[in-house]
Amino acid sequence: MMRKLLFVLPVLFMCGFAHAASYRAALVADMDSGRVLYSENANVPNYPASLTKIMTLYLTFNALEHGRLHLDDYLIVSNAAANADPVKLGLPAGSKIKVEDAIKAVAVHSANDVARVLAENLKGGKEGNFASLMTQVATEIGLSNTNFENSSGLPDDDHLSTARDIALLSVAVYKHFPQYWKYFGIKSWTYNGQTYTNGNRLLTSYEGCDGMKTGFTNKSKYSLVATASRDGHHLIAVVLGADDKDIRTSVATSLLNRGFKMLENGTAPVTKNTPTAPITKPVTKPATQKLASGMAGVQFGAFSSRDAAVRQIKNVEQSLGVTPVIERASGGLYRVRVNNIAESVAQNLRNSATAAGIDSYVFH
Repeated sequence: MMRKLLFVLPVLFMCGFAHAASYRAALVADMDSGRVLYSENANVPNYPASLTKIMTLYLTFNALEHGRLHLDDYLIVSNAAANADPVKLGLPAGSKIKVEDAIKAVAVHSANDVARVLAENLKGGKEGNFASLMTQVATEIGLSNTNFENSSGLPDDDHLSTARDIALLSVAVYKHFPQYWKYFGIKSWTYNGQTYTNGNRLLTSYEGCDGMKTGFTNKSKYSLVATASRDGHHLIAVVLGADDKDIRTSVATSLLNRGFKMLENGTAPVTKNTPTAPITKPVTKPATQKLASGMAGVQFGAFSSRDAAVRQIKNVEQSLGVTPVIERASGGLYRVRVNNIAESVAQNLRNSATAAGIDSYVFH
């Protein structure tokens, strides 16, 4: 199989470069290490369109992990959600949808009405409140050039992100909530007698592809996050602002092939910036060419009582030799965390926690 890839790679590379003027930004990175292998305009602000829903699902998975939601719970559809713009399931106001079906509707069909249902049920019935939470969490996990105005990615001049931030968000889902990663790899889904097909063509055309999400509005054009595993490596490709579906699929394919080849050959990372028409006023936060931010932390769980958090601190102290602190979180939870440590230290601490049977994840 490797010989076949070596044979077709030059053709795919030329295909990707031939489309260079037909997309706004691109990036391919190693999901496990966070190392960016190739990037082009990765810190230029763009409209993320339905890639926004990756954050909506991130917060949904967080609620599931902490018991604020359950997969078999039912969510009520508001009038505002029922009137959301297409693409949507067309759920009537007052109807209900199960949480797991809502996740599939967003991940597979990119349903705007269901994204709003999740937003309203997770944050006091108001999508605006949920969008503020999205932006807050984006900052917490290291997205330095992102602002969300809604849960679906429908057009808004202030609703912006970058290829680097979208990649970091996607990796955060992969690392923080691996038990829910499977939803991004669903090729088709049937609901109420109708079958919906995932818009990510690489799920059926690219060996090892296991996710993740497509996006489109007239302003954003066509975007894609695609992930794939081969030879012990898990890569992510991000394409923003492609002129059509074929281009975003072709460029993502080229990026993934290029990334796997670079890892095989030990090639140094490549950063490229090309002139693009400005989307809007630039986001002024400093750019970076690493997915991971400079400082990090490790969370050892979030608990409904302070006593449980204190017990976890003692467990971490005895097992790992470090003393976390307790932080209050939304929903009345108590988070047990070690803050402001180097990325490498955080990763080593997480590995030690795993070996000791303590659940944890690295945050930025």
